[in-house]
Amino acid sequence: AYSPAIGLPAARDGRFPAAWKRDRMTWIKPSFLWMMYRCGWGAKDGQQTVLAVEIDRTGFEWALRNACLSHYERNVHADHTEWREQLRTAPARVQWDPERDIRLQALPYRSLQLGLAGEATRRYADEWIVSITDVTETAHAVHALVREGQLDAAERLLPVEPEYPTEPGALAHLGA
Repeated sequence: AYSPAIGLPAARDGRFPAAWKRDRMTWIKPSFLWMMYRCGWGAKDGQQTVLAVEIDRTGFEWALRNACLSHYERNVHADHTEWREQLRTAPARVQWDPERDIRLQALPYRSLQLGLAGEATRRYADEWIVSITDVTETAHAVHALVREGQLDAAERLLPVEPEYPTEPGALAHLGA
């Protein structure tokens, strides 16, 4: 979710405009409802334009392979020092945040949030993007139906989000 000054040109041109800051971390949030939780259905200041950014699978998998968990996990990392070094040098990081339901309440399982920095941000902006679509109207329509209590109708407007297929153990370094 972006300000209209960033989001509208990005959707129009299929790439982020020069005003988009490449030097700060950007986050890929594959869950529509988690994104709605984060941006307040596209109503938060600076987050009024909600974009669906399609990236190629090769790029997404590169980011996952080169990512580090954003927090220390005893069952994943040898020790705190190793984790801190990975966090310092990794071009991507992963957080597992509670998934959200149609009312944006936390669910008992987590969704991937993939942070990109440095090389990963450059690759994302210049190589991986396939398309950018403005889905702000969809976000507002779903939210209106939720407010009216029409949850079944709201759910019918949600994008299909199938489970992402991976090889067994491919994401073990990310605590998956």
